[in-house]
Amino acid sequence: MLQASPNGLFCADGAFHLDPHGPVSRAVVTHAHGDHARPGAAAYLCTPDTSALIRRRLGPEAVIQELPYGERLRLGSSVISFHPAGHMLGSAELRLEGAEGVWVVSGDYKRQPDPTCAPFEVQRCDTFITESTYALPLFRWDAPASVARDIFSWWSGNTGKASLLFCHALGKAQRILAELSLLTDRAVHVDGAVEAFAGIYRARGVMLARTIPVTDQRGLAGELILAPLTARGSQWMKRFRASEQALVSGHLRIRGTRRRHGFDRGFVLSDHADWPGVLRTVSETGASRILALHGHRDALIHALRDKGVDAAPIGDAHTGLDPEGD
Repeated sequence: MLQASPNGLFCADGAFHLDPHGPVSRAVVTHAHGDHARPGAAAYLCTPDTSALIRRRLGPEAVIQELPYGERLRLGSSVISFHPAGHMLGSAELRLEGAEGVWVVSGDYKRQPDPTCAPFEVQRCDTFITESTYALPLFRWDAPASVARDIFSWWSGNTGKASLLFCHALGKAQRILAELSLLTDRAVHVDGAVEAFAGIYRARGVMLARTIPVTDQRGLAGELILAPLTARGSQWMKRFRASEQALVSGHLRIRGTRRRHGFDRGFVLSDHADWPGVLRTVSETGASRILALHGHRDALIHALRDKGVDAAPIGDAHTGLDPEGD
């Protein structure tokens, strides 16, 4: 029911592309990260929370249809529905029911708790298409609350310096702010991009730590500043005369990553499923066929075939750091 095309996965019966790479007539979007919700489509279909987030990027002229979790929509002879993926606010799996049974596309997903979004819901299906961003045995996540305590401890210890914490402006930053709100009532200074999306999260009912946008402040010794990686090395950084710099990323599970990129500290926190999470999800879907999409899909396919599972690749073979949602 879904096949690879130059613009990503395509459903001919429903006449839509899923998270398309380029301009298409209809884009079904799993979540709001820029590598999934790209400009150029004539029309978009997504969850209401994703709509609120991508509207900021796509502008008022974008044609966006909202489909809440669990509601069914007929496209051609197929019926689709969205279900929580646990990746970020509004993120969704796509369930597609038609002549070839039930297919489910995971989108980006995780199995760990996250106070900013609905938890992942397992969908039983015949064919399951899973992302494979962290599908290697070395990727195993610690409890998010423990990571948040480590971040707070690091910040509290930097009394004479600004604590610059680099993370993705959409999704990861708001998750950190939500976790910190459970530990402290202190305000967090944030880059403008982080603040803009934080406002949307709050409007959708998500509780975050109090934030202060960084404008003309200087120094900020003893304060925590959240900023996207694009700010590192920019003129914006010159306002912080003395600082400790840290990165939040699942890729820090690879030994030496923090040192190679010159960070003082690293915190392993990802919005994707780790290796046990992927294997658990594949099993719980009950799918007789598994198709792996991007990331470390070859390793996952090999492991599944060793267990007698019908597994194969689909789509492109993109690997490396997720540009917005690792």
